[in-house]
Amino acid sequence: MAQTISEPLTGRSRTFTLYPFSLTEISQDSHPVDWNARLENILRFGMYPDVYGQTEEMAIEELRDIATNYLYKDVLQYHQLKRSDLLFKLLQALAFQMGHEVSYGELARLLGENHHTVRNYVELLEKSFVIYRLGSFSRNLRKEISKSFKVYFLDNGIRNSLINNYNPLWQRDDTGALWENFCVTERMKQLHNARKFPNRYFWRTYDRKEIDYIEESGGELSAVEFKWNPVAKVKKPAEFLESYQKSSFKVIHRDNYRDFLL
Repeated sequence: MAQTISEPLTGRSRTFTLYPFSLTEISQDSHPVDWNARLENILRFGMYPDVYGQTEEMAIEELRDIATNYLYKDVLQYHQLKRSDLLFKLLQALAFQMGHEVSYGELARLLGENHHTVRNYVELLEKSFVIYRLGSFSRNLRKEISKSFKVYFLDNGIRNSLINNYNPLWQRDDTGALWENFCVTERMKQLHNARKFPNRYFWRTYDRKEIDYIEESGGELSAVEFKWNPVAKVKKPAEFLESYQKSSFKVIHRDNYRDFLL
């Protein structure tokens, strides 16, 4: 819609992004016990309005329809892209790399394509609200990684449809990535809907110390690690906390996520 408006609206408009359902919306229409029970299905099938609450068979059919009609038709046609094969390969590569550190050079080598072409396609997918990027945080330490980024999907169901995997969590090896994608995306929805816009990052050093997610607001840093298992052992990022004095750290798991996402 924004791209079809020719008249500049500087100072006379506000931009709101309409996301798939959020936990805040679901919580207003159901008891916490109910949507806690649906959490695994949310990680598998996502929260698009036509998908949420459907049977597994109907959810899968709806997701395939969304992917076919939107990702491979509307995005290609709207942006006048000519490489449907590249779009498909790139989306699959990003789906398998979800929540992991990537770079344009790495993606270009993986796909056998030009670095600038891959960058353009990634940016168009972000503008089309399929994915979004999380940049790396780097201020003080020479060994901090600063040029790479993480890719997340705005909906878990769309991501799973790209790799055709809707298996229950106990049959998967990517539950941690699904949980991280869900938490980072739901946090983004919550912040945007509340009209709050902190800086958001991940953090990693060359010697593989890392933090999943960081928010910077008012000169303070809030570091977060995401773990699906509530009893998983997590070591505090001592080097980060010592280097950045105005910082805090917490772990978000399936027993305490409501405090962070609602």
